[in-house]
Amino acid sequence: MRSNLSLILGSALIAGGAAGAQRKPANDASPAVQTAQPAGLLPEEFAGWAESEPARAFADPALADPGNAAALREYGFTQGASAGYKRDDETLSLRVLRFSDASGAYGAYSFYRQSGWPREEIGAGAASDHNRVLFWLGTTIVDANFSRIGPMSAAELRELASRLPVPEGNKAVAPPVLAYLPKTSLDGQTTHYAVGPTGYAGSGGVLPAALVGFDEGAETATATYSLRSGPAVITIIDYPTPQMATAQETKIHDYIRAGNQAQNPWPKPLAESDQASLEVRRSGPLVILVSGDAIPDESHKLIESVHYDADLIAIPQASESEVEKTGKLLLGIATIVIIGASAAILLGVFFGGGRALYRVAHGKPASSVYDEEFISLDLAGEWPKSRPIIEQPHPKG
Repeated sequence: MRSNLSLILGSALIAGGAAGAQRKPANDASPAVQTAQPAGLLPEEFAGWAESEPARAFADPALADPGNAAALREYGFTQGASAGYKRDDETLSLRVLRFSDASGAYGAYSFYRQSGWPREEIGAGAASDHNRVLFWLGTTIVDANFSRIGPMSAAELRELASRLPVPEGNKAVAPPVLAYLPKTSLDGQTTHYAVGPTGYAGSGGVLPAALVGFDEGAETATATYSLRSGPAVITIIDYPTPQMATAQETKIHDYIRAGNQAQNPWPKPLAESDQASLEVRRSGPLVILVSGDAIPDESHKLIESVHYDADLIAIPQASESEVEKTGKLLLGIATIVIIGASAAILLGVFFGGGRALYRVAHGKPASSVYDEEFISLDLAGEWPKSRPIIEQPHPKG
């Protein structure tokens, strides 16, 4: 009975657990929102700041930033979190956004950072706007809003940055197209990187987003240069192949040449540029456009300073097949046989020829075949007649 009772109770517990697992709580949240703090995104406390509100995590960019959800998707948003902190009578709100790689994180950082924000030394790059500080590191960007900026605010955020994970490998690589921006006269706080039309237009793109060709895998880098005659803007569009770049260069050139007669109206940055300074050229898979208010000579020198350099990468070759290995083995054996035979012939000629010369020098034939250097017995001759033959008697006889 005890055994049967135990079996019944165990079955009841299992059934109850299964029923409880199937029941959903009444206040079940959406899968995109998590109440638990994701590991590595936001600490409970740092630099004297203590969490005053539970961290709120989200995997949907519409919850991270409803107004810029499309741009976050383009940059590869994966997850984020926000939380409030307090220290004495001061408050701090943090929003952390994480992306699939460093290129996406930098692109989102350049999207949020407005041109002209003062530069700060935090993480891989930072800028501030009054009480707001924005920085990025690895695959993460942090948007911090202080109730009051103090002299140690930057140091406090550097402590927070030291706790952020740093990716390795390809995920840690910054956008390669940024390397083609000329360094002379560059205003570093004006660079923008885009991989989609929303991010490009939102960061002040010069061309219509539809003309860039993001649907073909294009990436853009935009920056402002302080030249002597005025500011100039470089737009570099990186395409997967030079052929695609050639086709797009023609479309962009025709669009610029059409001016007010273009089918699509010029965007404001292009319309406010000096039309005499507008120039388009191609270098490999790159299409470069210069705009702005600089004189044509300076604009031309600036665009000519952009060059595509193809990096030669060693391509791993396929390993040798068994047939190739066998062929090399047979070739090696044949080589050894030929070398051995040649050596034998040379030694034979050397020693045989030397012996022949020695015999000729001593008046003998070169070959010893003709020499009678052996003793012969004449057994076929007759016995001498004077020698009698003595017959020996038979022992028994």
